[in-house]
Amino acid sequence: MQLPNRDGVAVDPVPFVVITGLAALLMLSFGPLYGQALGLSLSTAIAGSVCLSVLAAVSAYYQQVWTARPDMVGELPAGARGERLFYLMAILVVVIVALAIPLFI
Repeated sequence: MQLPNRDGVAVDPVPFVVITGLAALLMLSFGPLYGQALGLSLSTAIAGSVCLSVLAAVSAYYQQVWTARPDMVGELPAGARGERLFYLMAILVVVIVALAIPLFI
C-alpha cells in the first residue's frame, strides 16, 4: 500500500504507521491513568486519550506522508542508522519510565 503525498507521488507508509502506532500505544496506555489521577472519569479519560491519538495520527500523516519528498531521501550509512536507532530506543525507555514514576508516588 503506497500513500500519495501532496504531489501525487507514492510515499512509503511504514514510518507513518510506526509513529502512529507508538503514539496511540503510549496515549492509550498512560492517558486514562493520568486522567483518573487528575480526577476525570474513566470514560472521559479514555475519550481524551483517543482524541490525542487521532491528533497525533493527523500530525504524523502531515509530516511523514503529505509533505514527504521521496526524491530527496538518501541512504544513510549503517553506522549512522544504528546510532540513531540506539538513541531513539534510549529516549523511548526514558519517556516510558518518566511516565510511570508518578503512578507509583
